[in-house]
Amino acid sequence: MRTSWWQGAVIYENHLPSLRDGSGDGIGDLEGLTQSLGYLSATLGIDAVWVGPFFKSPLLDQGFDVADYTQVDPVFGSIESFDHLIAVAHKRGLKIIVDYIPNHTSDQHPWFVESRSSRTNPKRDWYVWRDPKPGGGVPNNWTSEAGGSVWEWDEQTGQYYLHSHLKQQPDLNWRTVDVRAAMLDVLRFWLDRGADGVRIDVAHMLMKDPQFRDNPVAPKGNQNPFDLQHPDFGTQLHVFDRRHPDTQAVLAEIRAVVDHYPGAVTIAEIEAMSWQDWAVYYGAGLDGMHLPFPFRLLETPWRADLLRAELDGLYASLPTGAWPIVALGNHDRERLAKRLGPEQARVAAVLLLTLAATPCLLYGDELGLIDQPVPLDRQRDYFARASGGVSRDSTRIPMPWDDGPNFGFSSAPEGQLWLPVARNGADVNVEAQLRDPESFLNLYRRLLRTRADSTALRYGSIDFISSPSAKEVLAYARRTADDHKVVALNLSDRPATVDVGVAGTVLVCTTAPAVGSAGLVLELEPHQAVVIDVRGRRP
Repeated sequence: MRTSWWQGAVIYENHLPSLRDGSGDGIGDLEGLTQSLGYLSATLGIDAVWVGPFFKSPLLDQGFDVADYTQVDPVFGSIESFDHLIAVAHKRGLKIIVDYIPNHTSDQHPWFVESRSSRTNPKRDWYVWRDPKPGGGVPNNWTSEAGGSVWEWDEQTGQYYLHSHLKQQPDLNWRTVDVRAAMLDVLRFWLDRGADGVRIDVAHMLMKDPQFRDNPVAPKGNQNPFDLQHPDFGTQLHVFDRRHPDTQAVLAEIRAVVDHYPGAVTIAEIEAMSWQDWAVYYGAGLDGMHLPFPFRLLETPWRADLLRAELDGLYASLPTGAWPIVALGNHDRERLAKRLGPEQARVAAVLLLTLAATPCLLYGDELGLIDQPVPLDRQRDYFARASGGVSRDSTRIPMPWDDGPNFGFSSAPEGQLWLPVARNGADVNVEAQLRDPESFLNLYRRLLRTRADSTALRYGSIDFISSPSAKEVLAYARRTADDHKVVALNLSDRPATVDVGVAGTVLVCTTAPAVGSAGLVLELEPHQAVVIDVRGRRP
């Protein structure tokens, strides 16, 4: 039944600067993460940690602007800190997944410093350089996710360079053989040090249209209400600046390297797209990504029938032998408790941890942490520096741990913290929620224990149950030969009924500590979700 460790695992996305400060300088780091492993493994019950960027960086984009792929930035620790993290995590049975950021570097990376030094430098074609259009101007109309054009003029060499994000993040040219070789060596470096896999940043963007054709304009706009992007980005259809068919061959090369490390996993960040296009990222014969993120789910309005339609599309498109990953939040989006409200964020927890998929949980969501505005003088995200830019700092605030100074995030003075702590940290911190049996944290703990004890919830099939309350109720059965669970979720603020056709015992409920038995027909309260163990299972 089980083929790989990640199929039954729960992954925790740790935004490193915001989890815990171990050094006392106000910034979360590898030491702080290592100190948190007991909470993650024993208290919470997750299986793997996606660490987030910790490489040498100017930190204009939270570390996604890499100045050296094989050095740890001093604010996050040292290479010895990483080795210690791996050793402690593996001793606890936890896997460590590192970020792999292949699309772009910092403009301070030595490769780019060489590349922009002259048109004849051997590393010139390691990045994407283009002449102005005939008559002057940028080479094409592509817009950046950070706002404005993707092209930045370099006065010294008289050409533009491509940057899909900040102007300080030039895109690597993956059509250059030496670039691919160097970046595959980066993979080997971290896997050789014990990493259990990689999460690949913007994997869909590695190969662009080699003709650099203009993107079509979106006359009615192409804004994404679920993402925190500059309005400029939504003025066109992004068909030539990403997702070129050659991308799949590059991802297969990455996968081939990772396959030399038994058990290592590849998790691909790819934008929301049709289910047919999403399935392509598994590769021909499953030689692509192990787990490409299905962001269509994250960008689906919170209504049962709409989610059911998308889940049907996901499972129908899943290639034979493939397994999905699911996330309902991440470091670039509004938090669940802000987007859905606290009651439905609890329902979302049940959905995330009971679908036939590997769940990826954003740090702090297990506490019901919400976004909060960050004053301009405290903002770290340079995406907000452009006119009309949107800061993602509000969803990346520090993790509250206890009732102490800075809610246990750091011993540094408050003004030195990476970002301001949560204003409601006294109520949402880990220690306070552990004392409250009905807190967000204890709901997640019950769900994670139930999942860990259930082969059906970790590896089983999924069958959706029809309901006359289709807009309000999402229900499904999870089965293996020796285990049968039923999950029913009321995504509305009204009572709803669903006939699940089986009786059993309620193991988890979002609105009550213990409900007892459940009959064939469930009368769900508003905002109520339940996990039921079905009677009559074979021993």
